[in-house]
Amino acid sequence: MPRPEVREGTIVVYTDIACAWSTVLIARLLRARAELGLAGQVHLDHRVFLLEDVNSFPIPKKFLDSEIPVVGALEPDMGWKTWQADPSEWPVTTAPANEAVHAAKEQSPEAAEELDMALRVAFFRDSRCISLRHEILDIAGGCPHVDARALGEALDDGRARGPMMRDYRACRDAVQGSPHLFFADGYDVHNPGIELKWVGEQGAGFPVVEHDDPGVAADLVRRAARTLSPSPG
Repeated sequence: MPRPEVREGTIVVYTDIACAWSTVLIARLLRARAELGLAGQVHLDHRVFLLEDVNSFPIPKKFLDSEIPVVGALEPDMGWKTWQADPSEWPVTTAPANEAVHAAKEQSPEAAEELDMALRVAFFRDSRCISLRHEILDIAGGCPHVDARALGEALDDGRARGPMMRDYRACRDAVQGSPHLFFADGYDVHNPGIELKWVGEQGAGFPVVEHDDPGVAADLVRRAARTLSPSPG
């Protein structure tokens, strides 16, 4: 079963921007990295686990409506909201937004990380239609490390879409779901720190978090840092 190649000091994160559980984990990883003083050393390498392709249906609004009150309690400072815009503006696909994050990698790891989180906040907090090119670029314009003009050119010529989808197809069977993390030492883990169950059918019932350990994020950042080569001298 093909596994992704992982550079030292890197956490490869397979996820979808519309996945609320992965948004919690990414927020925690970024915070833990900053608290440990490892910004600039440990990076997140975002890869796509395209849920609309996995499930063969569009982003399910009713699923997220039942998840947000539960997920929001795990990281309340993110300002989660159920969809506040007109239902007709609901983003039916996240493929363009995920593609934009992959295109931002061409600029820098920081650009991709910033854009990924900005798009998540735009969706989960601000109810913005992140399926649309102009929305994606407007969001990108607020990211200090992202060149929105260059990103627009990359989206127009599609240079990131092919590599993104080839990686997704090649590694899909190794990914249990969103989020799934891979490390340079060979370790991998799906949705670390959170154990949950669904009561009733998904979309009609609701999730129940049975265990939540936010401290796992710091452990994962340290694991990635241990794979860094020692500095010369």
